[in-house]
Amino acid sequence: MELFTSPSKGKMSLKEVVMDILDYVCEDTSYSYKLIVGSDSHPYENETCFVSAIIIHRIGKGARYYYHKQNQKRINSLSQRIFTEAALSLDLADRLSTSLKENGQEDMPVEIHLDVGTHGATRELVKEVIGMVVGSGFDARIKPDASGASKVADRYTK
Repeated sequence: MELFTSPSKGKMSLKEVVMDILDYVCEDTSYSYKLIVGSDSHPYENETCFVSAIIIHRIGKGARYYYHKQNQKRINSLSQRIFTEAALSLDLADRLSTSLKENGQEDMPVEIHLDVGTHGATRELVKEVIGMVVGSGFDARIKPDASGASKVADRYTK
């Protein structure tokens, strides 16, 4: 069973995460909310650690987040790692959206944060990865506007 970790609530299933997100949004409906999914990875000697994060941002008043960590066989190729991160985020965003709709939350779009930018080693991959996300029906953000991947998920890959 896939479990997410909440720094304040411990281990949770995706269903529990969705219920916690819905409770958080209902606590104060005077704010706008942004739902973000982002993934990051870090290669180690024999494996690559992938972390996917879900962030519910109460705009102007903080956020809650949940993360899932998994290890896979080591991936040496940066482009393969980036595409794996994007695929993990897309899968999670799709399951999250479906679960929110099943629980009556039809109008909460998910934004996917990608760990790529126009500077550095990943600049050659930006168009392809954004196309992959947008083609799947989600909004995409890249660095420096991709805090879900570059700040939250990144924190737990090391």
